[in-house]
Amino acid sequence: MKLMRSPCKTTSALAILLFLLAFTNIPHQVNNHPYSVWRQYGGGPDQSKYFDGAQITKENVKQLKVAWVYPSVDSSFNFFSPVIADTIMYVLAKNSSLVAVNANTGKEIWIHANLQGITRRGINYWESKDGKDKRLVFTLNNSLQAIDALTGKSIMTFGTNGYVDMRKGLDRNPTSVRRMQSMMPGVIFEDLIIMGSAPGEGYFSAPGYVRAYNVVTGKLIWTFHTIPRPGEFGYNTWPKNAYKYVGGTNVWSEISIDEKRGIAYLPVGSPTYDFYGADRLGSNLFGNSLVALNARTGKRLWHFQTVHHDLWDYDLASAPQLITVNRKGQQIDAVAVATKHGLMFVFDRVTGKPIFPIEEKPFPVSKMPGEKSWPTQPIPTVVPSFTRHQVTKDMVNPYLPEEEKQKWYKRIDAAKSGLYVPPSDKYETIMLPGALGGANFGNTASNPSKGLVYILTQEYPSVYKLERVKTAREQMSKDDVDKAKTLIATSCKSCHGDNLGGRGIAPAIANAGRKLGFEEFKTLLTVGRGQMPGLVHVDDQSITAIYKYLGGTPASRFGNFGGNRNQTQKMPEGPVVASGGAPIPPDEKPAPAMTDYPLGIPHPANRYTTDYGTAWPNLLGPAWAWVVAYDLNTGTIKWKQPIGEDAEASSRGDKTTGAVNGSQRKGIIVTSTGILFCTAKGGKLYAFDADNGSLLWETNLSHESNAQPIMYELNGKQYLVVNATNNFTKDSYDHSKDAGALPRGYVVYALDEKQSN
Repeated sequence: MKLMRSPCKTTSALAILLFLLAFTNIPHQVNNHPYSVWRQYGGGPDQSKYFDGAQITKENVKQLKVAWVYPSVDSSFNFFSPVIADTIMYVLAKNSSLVAVNANTGKEIWIHANLQGITRRGINYWESKDGKDKRLVFTLNNSLQAIDALTGKSIMTFGTNGYVDMRKGLDRNPTSVRRMQSMMPGVIFEDLIIMGSAPGEGYFSAPGYVRAYNVVTGKLIWTFHTIPRPGEFGYNTWPKNAYKYVGGTNVWSEISIDEKRGIAYLPVGSPTYDFYGADRLGSNLFGNSLVALNARTGKRLWHFQTVHHDLWDYDLASAPQLITVNRKGQQIDAVAVATKHGLMFVFDRVTGKPIFPIEEKPFPVSKMPGEKSWPTQPIPTVVPSFTRHQVTKDMVNPYLPEEEKQKWYKRIDAAKSGLYVPPSDKYETIMLPGALGGANFGNTASNPSKGLVYILTQEYPSVYKLERVKTAREQMSKDDVDKAKTLIATSCKSCHGDNLGGRGIAPAIANAGRKLGFEEFKTLLTVGRGQMPGLVHVDDQSITAIYKYLGGTPASRFGNFGGNRNQTQKMPEGPVVASGGAPIPPDEKPAPAMTDYPLGIPHPANRYTTDYGTAWPNLLGPAWAWVVAYDLNTGTIKWKQPIGEDAEASSRGDKTTGAVNGSQRKGIIVTSTGILFCTAKGGKLYAFDADNGSLLWETNLSHESNAQPIMYELNGKQYLVVNATNNFTKDSYDHSKDAGALPRGYVVYALDEKQSN
């Protein structure tokens, strides 16, 4: 790849030579302790966010000071969690550039610029057993790519010319897939990178198959079909051929690995469409399931479905926690998964047998046309929930203006609320927690050997009411319908038949808009093909009208797989060594996105959607968000503390409300010295006593943090890193205006020399 140069960039041959002399001879630090490095999103492949280090203790944690800051003026990287390898920390900054910095000083080593569309929340580090091959593996838009961790340059031997097209192998035309890239970085196990996806949550989004690739070659090693194909386990829990049109059922959160046993634990999300499932009748395995796979082969070992036939967007969104519990004198290796709807499930890690009883309990039946909600749902009977499940009038926020409270009283009276109340088109349903409540990505951590699991959670209700989706034809104006009918009558029916079902050699065109992209349809209509003459007299408005009438959606765009081919390649200041990642050629023949059921497949007469209804985070009174500690040796909640700062509540003198944080984009670190670090809304950084929840230390960040914090040790010194780059919202104090506020960036804390000795 040609190196892009600028007069002010350190890219001369001499600079590169000095870089290689300085950094390619970094000694390979062999460290077999799984919790003393932070090379993956959650620290290690088990996603425990646990760090084993003796320097920062309960007694001295309040002495933490800012050691250095790597500034980043751009707030668009506020989700990114760095990783550490040897003496280098890798961060995202400077117009979507991957930057390697000295983990001791923050000095830049190299910059790979302009990685527009790189994984939002983090990357993966891998190195060979001899330590000679070190690479960063990540997704860039819909491709999987690798960069040399020492030089910062793309590895062009990876995949095909440096990339793997991850749209392939999804039971869809690859060029019709608009999005599959996960916001999470996946997980490294041995020489594999195991990847989930985030293909979207609308009708006909791509399926969320989980795949493993070789980190050296990019070769696909295995695929786990989360929507089973014919002959596979679980296929009969769906309608016939559902895998051809149902999407989602994806792992967009953290995959946890038991390295010793070679087991991957997948928290699988909801099938599409989230709130109406008449086209996917059945329990829908492996939607909303914890699935244990052989990490080397992708073979299913066991599974447990936490929601049958999901109608509430209650996908599993947090990392399964791998812990050892002591039950009745027996040590059991377990896996615990916390859910969006506030439940905690705990299983034997090997067999999948529940550690605590789970019962199937009956719930209300859906009355939506064609819908068949599942009659029962699994409920833990010993381990308590960490949220409430029903909204009542006495729970309305007392801080709301009286007029707004009265409006909510009326809405609550007219609505239905409660766990697993099915959505309806006749009335509103108020779900607690809603689609953004409970535990989400980055919100679980553990002390693995002690059976303790920690959760960040919030009570954030969702209000739903279903509406029938209008077809493209129904959305047309009367004038456009008349134009389409006139054109069909004068130019199409004589060959294709009165019902456009085909006649002789003329094919059926009744659904041509579903088969062809708009530009291809337009070309066909105006130029012609074979014995079909071009209709050169037809204006663009009439072409658009007939395309819609035949089932097409002109607004559907092909997207840009490469992500940055047409963007200005602006070079940041600093030691730029490469730009743009591996070059990806444009698709030769992009296909339209899937917008309807495949021809010949039975499906409901109508589709229904909702506007998602998550616009009222402070509908309920405080407290709004907590950190919760579970003791899963006994199946009890050990302690609970509100987290976050709400500006209005705080101005009234109430410091115990916590604060609702959109989709709870926060993180936790658990230390071997018994400290629980966590971030919260309002730029809060806390250190709690992990044993009893008492507050040991807190500080205000100068900018909001939406990323998983990390911890590492270098030259005997322990560091805490927080990505504090986001803007404060209107319901938070703007600490960037405080005296002594730090610049936006990655803030690194440590004890001073006196305290660390």
